[in-house]
This record gives sequence, structure tokens and C-alpha cells, in this order.
Amino acid sequence: MNLKDIATKPKLIKLTVDNEDIVKNYGEALDFYIYDRQPIAVFGRLANADKENFTDIADLINALVLDEKGEAICKDGLQLPMDVLTEVMGLVSSHLGK
Repeated sequence: MNLKDIATKPKLIKLTVDNEDIVKNYGEALDFYIYDRQPIAVFGRLANADKENFTDIADLINALVLDEKGEAICKDGLQLPMDVLTEVMGLVSSHLGK
């Protein structure tokens, strides 16, 4: 098989924050999207992010969290609540680790 045969353009995939506390606080599970493939630079930024500086990782995760149209959710001063951001970070990290 040629390597080219498995190369594709990134596709949006839906991830859902559905733990009990989030559903209780917001009334339902929360959906967001990320691309199924990320540039190597994203992995490099994650690997080099200061693990003691939550802001570095949160800023990177915020850039990856998209709506169903592929647009960044956290832009124009919008920020996720801390409880949601923490869960989103876990889901994104888990997915990127696969």
C-alpha cells in the first residue's frame, strides 16, 4: 500500500461532554467538534506546553475546539466555563492520544 492511499483531509468529528456533573449543571450533554487529524505542529505545541501553566494548555485546547461548521468556539473574547474547559481538555487530549 502506498502512504498516499491513507492520506486524507481532516474531517470534523463530534465529541460530547456528558459526565453527570456537566449534565446536571447545564441540563444536557455538550457537543463540540475537533478535526480528526491535526498538524504535527499541534502535537509539538502540546508536548512543549508548560504542564505547570494551565493557561498554555487551555489556550491550545481552545484553538482546537470548534462548532459544527469548523469555526473556533472561543474567539472574540468568549471563554468556556472552567468545569466545561477541564472536561473538554480531557476529551481532546484523550482523542489526540489515539
